[in-house]
Amino acid sequence: MSEKTTIGLEVFQNSPDIGKDWGRCAYLCNHASYNLNWEHGVDVLDRMLGERFTTIFGPQHGFLGTAQDNMIETNHTKHSSGRKIYSLYSEAREPTEAMLADVDTIIVDLQNVGCRVYTFKSTLAGCLRSAKKFDKKVVVLDRPNPVGGKYIEGRCVEEAYKSFVGQFIMPMRHGLTIGEVGHFFNLEIQADLEVVSLQNWDPNLDWRFTKRPWILTSPNLPTLEPVFVYPGTVIFEGCNVSEGRGTGLPFQLFGSPYCKSPQKVIKRFYDYYKDYENGIHLREAQFEPTSGKWMNQVCQGVQIHVTKPEKVFSYHIALSLLKSFWDESPHDFKFQEPPYEYEYEKLPMSIILGGEMALDSLENYAKEDEYWSWGNNEFLEKVKPLLIYPREQCVV
Repeated sequence: MSEKTTIGLEVFQNSPDIGKDWGRCAYLCNHASYNLNWEHGVDVLDRMLGERFTTIFGPQHGFLGTAQDNMIETNHTKHSSGRKIYSLYSEAREPTEAMLADVDTIIVDLQNVGCRVYTFKSTLAGCLRSAKKFDKKVVVLDRPNPVGGKYIEGRCVEEAYKSFVGQFIMPMRHGLTIGEVGHFFNLEIQADLEVVSLQNWDPNLDWRFTKRPWILTSPNLPTLEPVFVYPGTVIFEGCNVSEGRGTGLPFQLFGSPYCKSPQKVIKRFYDYYKDYENGIHLREAQFEPTSGKWMNQVCQGVQIHVTKPEKVFSYHIALSLLKSFWDESPHDFKFQEPPYEYEYEKLPMSIILGGEMALDSLENYAKEDEYWSWGNNEFLEKVKPLLIYPREQCVV
């Protein structure tokens, strides 16, 4: 692509009449909601909407993006402009009637990472439900899917395993922008929804081709490299192998104190994955997390180096790697216990993978097993008419 991708926030800046009928506005955003001139969206909306800009909402990790992972809630606070900042990862995960008292339109401007369990989509769904309930409007200022819009990976969630991180039947790597996700959710919710579309975005390409800087979307996705593997490696949150939280390389380092042979893990990985041209290189690594799993203990394991992002199919990479750790230490490997993202009964791994037979299928893992692509083709047919940026999507 010869031109930089223009995000929805910038399209609105360039065409302010788009928002003439939005009335009083709330802004769902965080520390990454910047334009290409390094101007935060709060300042943009302050200049463009003035007194019509009444309220700010923050998602998981908080408006400032400083809070850590699972179920670490953030408080309501006040912005330096005097506006209230309501946390939607607190006692409320959807805007309440009181929060929307002086709001006609909720503007959503969050950078998604293309993974089902990333909670920003869940917060978007909550805004749509509240808008429907309280007769408000939702406007999504669209942003690119950093792993592109061509490929779909990972089984869909079964109805009985819906959760805060899997509210709709969709795959792990869904291939949609946050605006297209809004249209997909809205098939069921039926709120008043408008999407301010991207310009110059090629959905067949990843973030590198947008010619935009990457701003960390949450504390454990600090650079672009882990984003390419995150739609798969997030499954490590469901077991007692560290996913690198508490290190400088979260979602790139994996290991535990009980792992005795990283070399066996690496060899076993390629037995499962059966593809040496997969866009990554596994390197034996040792690390000591300062927080999270195995804090202050030396872990043996691997680092994932992304060598060819366009060839990274993270879901089966992650399943193959997790099963390799399991095989190497069968008596020490364990699944995490609840709670996980406000689910207090089902195992986190079952919630993440979205199905009743997930643990059995992992124990007998085979890359070719159709279990791991359940529901994908139906999902593609459902979203095809909703795509804002035309492309041919495929399951990998």
